[in-house]
Amino acid sequence: MKNIFCTLLLLIAFKASSFAQTTPQDTTAKPAAIDTAKYDSLMNRMANGDKRWPVKKAPYPLPGAILPFNRIVAYYGNMYSKNMGALGQYEPVEMRRRLMAEVKVWEAADTLTPVVPALHYICVTAQADAGAGGRYNLRMPFSQIDKVIEMAKPINALVFLDIQVGYSTVQTELPLLEKYLKMPNVHFGIDPEFSMKEGSVPGKRIGTFDATDINYVTDYLSKLCIKYNLPPKVFVVHRFTKRMVTNYQDIKLRNNVQFVMDMDGWGPPELKRGTYKYFVQGEPVQFTGFKLFYKNDIKNAPNRMLTPKEVLSLKPMPVYIQYQ
Repeated sequence: MKNIFCTLLLLIAFKASSFAQTTPQDTTAKPAAIDTAKYDSLMNRMANGDKRWPVKKAPYPLPGAILPFNRIVAYYGNMYSKNMGALGQYEPVEMRRRLMAEVKVWEAADTLTPVVPALHYICVTAQADAGAGGRYNLRMPFSQIDKVIEMAKPINALVFLDIQVGYSTVQTELPLLEKYLKMPNVHFGIDPEFSMKEGSVPGKRIGTFDATDINYVTDYLSKLCIKYNLPPKVFVVHRFTKRMVTNYQDIKLRNNVQFVMDMDGWGPPELKRGTYKYFVQGEPVQFTGFKLFYKNDIKNAPNRMLTPKEVLSLKPMPVYIQYQ
C-alpha cells in the first residue's frame, strides 16, 4: 500500500512538473522595455531647444509605443464628404498613392525619423440639425468604419477614429467604439470645436473640452489597453484657441496612452505659427501635431502651405502631421 501511495505521489509530481514546463506563462517571452536612453534623446531632439519641453511629468511609455520613435502622417476626412478632407476626396487607390507620396516627402525632410501613414476618419460628425436624438451629431455606420480599416491595410496604415460630439459627450460616444479601439492599429481623436457645452449649434461658435473630459478618455483608453493587452494608444486632441481646451495643466498622462495636441487652425503661415506658439507650444502636455490644409491654407493669395522643413523648425517639433 505504501509503495502504491508513493508511486501515485511520484506520478502527480511528474504531471505537475510537465504541466508547469508547457504552460504559456513560462514559454512566452515578455516584451522588452523601451530603450529609455533613446527615448530621452528623441524627446530632447523634439523639443528643438525649448526648455519647457519635454514635459517632466510624462511617464516612459510601455513597449510598442509609436511616439517619438516615429512620425505619423495622416489623411483626414469622411467617406460621405469630399469637402471634409483628403481621405474622402479621392478613390481609395488614388488616396493611398497621394498619402504615400506625402510620407516620402516627410521621410526626406527628416531622415532620422521613420514615418508611419495613417487614415484619420471622422466617425461622428457634428450637424447643424438636432436630429432625432437631439444630439446635433451623426454617427457613421459601422460598415463605413469597416471600410476605412480595410482601406488602411494595403499600406499598413494606422486608423484614427475621430468624434465631433455636438450636444452629446465624449463619455457617451467613446464606449460605442470599443469594438474598433480594441484593435492594436486603431487610435482615437476628439475635436473640441464641436463640443457644444453651452448649447450653441455646431459651427456657430467654437466648442470646448475640459481636462476632465480628456482624462476620461485617457483613463478609458488605458483600461482598454490593459484589458486587451494592447500597445499604447495615440490620442489626438485638435486645438486652435485657448478655450477649446481648458485646464490643460490638469491633463493626466499615462504610460499606455500617448497624448498629442494637434494645431488645427488654417490660414497663412504667420497665423498658423502664432496659433501653434500660443496654444500648443505655450501650454505643454506631451506631444504635438500640426495640420496642413490643401485648400484653406491657400484660400487667399498669396497664402501658401508651410513646407515640411518649416514645420520641423517649430518648437517643439511636431510628431503628428495631418492633411485635410
